[in-house]
Amino acid sequence: MLRARDAMDRRFAEPLDIPALARIAHVSEAHFIRTFRATFGETPHRYLQRRRVEWAMAMLCSTDRSITDICMSVGFSSLGTFSRTFRDVVGQPPSQYRATTPRVDRVPTHFSMAWTRPR
Repeated sequence: MLRARDAMDRRFAEPLDIPALARIAHVSEAHFIRTFRATFGETPHRYLQRRRVEWAMAMLCSTDRSITDICMSVGFSSLGTFSRTFRDVVGQPPSQYRATTPRVDRVPTHFSMAWTRPR
């Protein structure tokens, strides 16, 4: 499970599917989903979405890139899905988050991601 989660963390922007992740964990697809949820408290799909949103949050605070560009660079293929998922995880849409969150340009990435991580 840790190998699969690490793969999701490293390659979050790539299209990842359950069969590939199950192969990394050396288990069947159904067993992978059940075990991942029992181990980490959320499904693999939800974990991957949350990690993508966390990266998007960091980018919204540290760059002037467009929301659409950030959406595509973190692995979402649809701006609508990105916005809906972002609102579900963070509690506000990406544009509002960018407007209300101070920029953290000169802070190391791991600090800014920790400070802006959804609660």
